[in-house]
Amino acid sequence: MSNIPYYQSQGHEIELFEQAYKNQLPMLIKGPTGCGKTRFIEHMAAKLDRPLYTVACHDDLTAADLVGRHLIGDGETYWQDGPLSKAVREGAICYLDEVVEARKDTTVVLHPLSDDRRILPIERTGELLKAPAEFMLVVSYNPGYQNLLKGMKPSTRQRFISTRFDYPDKATETTIIKNETQINSAMASQLIELAHALRVLKDHDLEESASTRLLVYAATLINSGFDPIEACRAAIIEPLSDEEETVDALMEVVRAKIEGV
Repeated sequence: MSNIPYYQSQGHEIELFEQAYKNQLPMLIKGPTGCGKTRFIEHMAAKLDRPLYTVACHDDLTAADLVGRHLIGDGETYWQDGPLSKAVREGAICYLDEVVEARKDTTVVLHPLSDDRRILPIERTGELLKAPAEFMLVVSYNPGYQNLLKGMKPSTRQRFISTRFDYPDKATETTIIKNETQINSAMASQLIELAHALRVLKDHDLEESASTRLLVYAATLINSGFDPIEACRAAIIEPLSDEEETVDALMEVVRAKIEGV
């Protein structure tokens, strides 16, 4: 159990994942950047004792990147599986992070895997892989980035059971930061108060909010002896904005919430 990555549950997501795995259902996780989606998947894969293949989706991701391609080596052609094919063959969990970033023609290959067929056709080899009971497909995206060009098609979204993640409540987030970094309770509480003050500004001046991940980064720097104010600048404020005026304004919030050394 000591090899299972730390994860602090916020609701029924662990039970839901276990039931999805048991019943061979694909899962979609929605939530903002840095709220714990990837850590949750890593935790569940370790808890279920399954290999995990994680793919960071992007605009140039092709179907071949997922399924595989023919390569040439030592004067001959051979087939190399992609992460999706490997996961199906091994009965692993395949996690596609920010799936809406992938091209529409790429995500189409997920359709036969994410319904009751649970198959992966590999056209270039003529194979038809049947997913074993242990295989699970999990995808995630940030609804805040949704737009007309990068929304998930309803025909794809409705193939998954879905759950929504958000930033934890103050008590849970404090527990997470203390467990991740061993920072003291007083400083953890200050960081949480700072995060909530910054999150109020999210819909007004910031494209993204102060994530739990960034709080962990700041706490890590502080716990290693770095100045708390400068740690917050480097780990939280600068990642949130490139505008000097915005950074200066946000640093005023930091100075109001964080006690320096």
